[in-house]
Amino acid sequence: MPETASLQPVEAALDTLLEGVMVVPTETLACDQAARRVLSNDVTACLDVPPFDNSAMDGYALRHADAGRTLPISQRVAAGANAEPLAPDSCARIFTGGEIPRGADCVVRQEGVEVTADGIRFPDDIPVRNNIRPRGSDVRAGAPLLAAGMRLDAAALGHLAGQGITEVEVRRRPRVALLSTGDEIVEPGQPLRAGQIYNTNRPMLTRLLETFGADITRLATVPDDAEGTRALLDAAARDADVVITTGGVSVGEEDHVKAALTSLGRLDLWRLAMRPGKPLALGRLPDGDGDETRFVGLPGNPVSCFVGAWLFLRPLMGALLGCRELARLPKLAARADFTARTGPRRHYMRVTLSFTAEGIVAQAYPDQNSGVLSSCVGADALAVIEPDSHVAAGDTIDCLWLRGD
Repeated sequence: MPETASLQPVEAALDTLLEGVMVVPTETLACDQAARRVLSNDVTACLDVPPFDNSAMDGYALRHADAGRTLPISQRVAAGANAEPLAPDSCARIFTGGEIPRGADCVVRQEGVEVTADGIRFPDDIPVRNNIRPRGSDVRAGAPLLAAGMRLDAAALGHLAGQGITEVEVRRRPRVALLSTGDEIVEPGQPLRAGQIYNTNRPMLTRLLETFGADITRLATVPDDAEGTRALLDAAARDADVVITTGGVSVGEEDHVKAALTSLGRLDLWRLAMRPGKPLALGRLPDGDGDETRFVGLPGNPVSCFVGAWLFLRPLMGALLGCRELARLPKLAARADFTARTGPRRHYMRVTLSFTAEGIVAQAYPDQNSGVLSSCVGADALAVIEPDSHVAAGDTIDCLWLRGD
């Protein structure tokens, strides 16, 4: 039987990982602490924005019927000032954001008038409502303001502030236990002994997970010991929503994670039809309260870890947060500026994208080996190359966009 007969497609693996995922509980935060958090409820506007008709520029407010006349200035209206009703046969000096006086129905910018000894001379052709921002032209009271499931970016926080809102209900960050396996792994800053390497996956995954909305509540290194691995997985599952390991899910004699997972909970999938990242395990662990904690066992190779995080951890955090934005990576069509030939597994190649007048062009990193983390530094996207394919320069390929999080 060919090896690929036992390998699971990426889409099937993702469906299995997300099956039955429940969103995390909510919490209330001050808006100035809620940047990038996921809104848990729809928000309805309670105020019109702008709250009154106001001037779009510095100029003069007048009645449309007085176009072509020379009018004296009867009042000055700065932003934040209370405008009086417009006196007959007059205009108002007004500044950007100033309230339109009752009775005025147009504004002429200051560069479009002539200042004379008798007043302000206006042109004949002034449109009604010219240079006026109407009340409620941005937001109407009672209309939807923000939708549940969106991440609160700068504009959304400004939208909330425009309603006078100071607190917002958001999803609690999913709690993640991030465990590194292997006696050969040493944290940066410690001296290296023969056969040891620095832990590149932990800082990389920590940053990615935080970007995806997670809260890293446990960091630990698992020794190459079956009982120690089992005990640490059990403890991590009791206080986390997701347990993630790096390494230890292959077939070596010192790879104990898969066996520990099977003894404690269940292994849903192992070995995927993807490159890099074939030895990737998905499963569930009991949390001690009758529920289940999701488990993702990423390969130890740093590129496999990087790719697996984007393909599986990002949508998992999206499901836990109820955030549609995180559910799928944006897909862009690009023209390949390289050649490639794949075997029986789908290949996720690290590429940079150039946006040209002729379209998007993808350039592949020369060395696509799963141990070459430099192929991920500066990568804009993952080019998706289907199994048993030959890509020639100029072919159109799909690329999963990695920027913007």
